[in-house]
Amino acid sequence: MAVTTNDLKNGMTLELPEGLFSVVEFQHVKPGKGGAFVRTKLKNVRSGAVIERTFRADERVEQAIVDKREMQLLYRDGDDYVFMDSVSYDQIQVNRGLLGESASYLKDGDSAVLQVYGTDIVGVDLPAAVELSVAQTEPGIQGDRVSGARKPATLETGLVVQVPLFVNPGDRLKVDTRTGEYITRA
Repeated sequence: MAVTTNDLKNGMTLELPEGLFSVVEFQHVKPGKGGAFVRTKLKNVRSGAVIERTFRADERVEQAIVDKREMQLLYRDGDDYVFMDSVSYDQIQVNRGLLGESASYLKDGDSAVLQVYGTDIVGVDLPAAVELSVAQTEPGIQGDRVSGARKPATLETGLVVQVPLFVNPGDRLKVDTRTGEYITRA
C-alpha cells in the first residue's frame, strides 16, 4: 500500500529497496528556499540498525502491513522454536536466528507477540520484564548486601546477567527484556 511521506507516523513500517524499516522519528522541514522535505530516522526491522533518510515532501513510499499475532512457545526442537497461534491453534516452527535476542527471554509456555510480514517473522514483542530461574551461579553470601558487587548468573534460557552476590541457584529473577539487566528477585 503506497502512502506519501506526509502521512508518516512513528511505528509505521515501510518497505524500502534496502529492506523493511520502522519509523522511529520524523520531522517535516519547510525551508525558506526550495521544496519541503521529510527527515526521518528509520530502524531496520530485521537487523535493528538505525539509518537516517531524507525524502521529498509528497514522495510515495510503500507501507508494509505487519500482522501481530499472539503466540505461545510450546517447545524447542533443536535450533527451532515451535509456536502455537493463540487464536487459530496453528503451529509454526521458527528458527532461533529469526527471533534474535528475544530467544534469550523465552521459555516453554511463554506467550509473545510475533510480527509477521507475508510469511516471514520480522520481530518479536516481549513484555517489559520476564521471570526466569537461575540455572547456575556461585552460591550466595549471606549478609553481603552492600558495596553493589555483582556476579554472573546463567539463567534457564542460557542468558547470562549480572546479579547481586546474595542470589542463589534456583532463585527466580525478574529481568528487563529491553536492557537484559537484573531487576529484582521474584
